[in-house]
This record gives sequence, C-alpha cells and structure tokens, in this order.
Amino acid sequence: MKKLLIVSDIHGVLSGMEIVLEAMTIHQPDLILCLGDELYHGPRNDIPEDYAPKKVIPLLNSLSERIVAVRGNCDAEVDQMVLDFRIMEDYKMIDFGDKRICITHGHIYDPDHLPEEDFDLFFSGHTHLPSITRRGWFTAINPGSVSMPKGGNPRTYAVLSEESITLYTGDHEIFQQLTF
Repeated sequence: MKKLLIVSDIHGVLSGMEIVLEAMTIHQPDLILCLGDELYHGPRNDIPEDYAPKKVIPLLNSLSERIVAVRGNCDAEVDQMVLDFRIMEDYKMIDFGDKRICITHGHIYDPDHLPEEDFDLFFSGHTHLPSITRRGWFTAINPGSVSMPKGGNPRTYAVLSEESITLYTGDHEIFQQLTF
C-alpha cells in the first residue's frame, strides 16, 4: 500500500459522498479508511440538505472491496444489513509501511482514551473537527467530516502516504499537513 484515503462522518449526505468519489479519482488511494457514521445523521443533528442515504449506499458498496471501516455512534445493525463491508467493530489495527495504524470513530476510544494496542498513528472522527496533533509516542489525526463540518471548518478528509499525512478541504485544497 502506498496511499490511504481517510474519511469520516458521511452521515448519508450525497454531496459528502461525492467528495469521497472525487478524492478517489484525484489521489488514487489503495484503500479507504472509513471512520464511521456512514449513513444516519443522528438525532442531535438537523437533517442535512442533501441527506440521501439510499443514494449513498450503492456508491459506498461500489467501493466495498477497498473500504476498511469501523462503527460510529450513529451506525446500527440495520446499516450493516445494507452495506457490503464490515462496519461493526469499535476499532481496527492496520499496518501501513513501517507504521501501525489504529482507526476508530471516536465515541468510545479517542486520543485521551486509547485501546490497549501499540500503534504510531491514531485516526478518529466523531467531533467533525479536523486536526493533526503529535501526542507523545503517537500522532492523532481527525479527518473532520466530508458532510457536516463543525467549528467553522470546511468539509475535510485526509490522505496518508509514506511521507506525510495531509488534510484536504472538500475542494481538494491542502488544509493541514504533517511530514514524517
């Protein structure tokens, strides 16, 4: 693997999924790491303008062979029934070159409450706030949300290569970058 696309919090928003598809074309990643909340917007959020989970489902499923996903707080068994890739684990470990990656949504595990595993990079979503932060022995990355950004931030996603981790806006401009 040479490149990973990391997305979180699509929440069934068609325009957010379209950003993911555009990012696939632009960055040509080997895999997509999806950090949860794929289809449902959740009871605390207003219904997004282009909320269309029935349109998002086939688009996600068309990429199922390339998606590694975890469960978000808005994901349920009914979501798993319509998706062709596993979403029900709370976290997963992935090897990427010489780095070990932990992916999770962020509602159970977060940079202040970590799973008992060794890793170099910790990816979590949930807050919809994009960030890259060195935290002692690991780097914490939140790709933000491609659909429902918070804190005045733009829609964002991340791309991991062997040289760097980069946050991009929904317009595919660099938002933040850390070189290894």
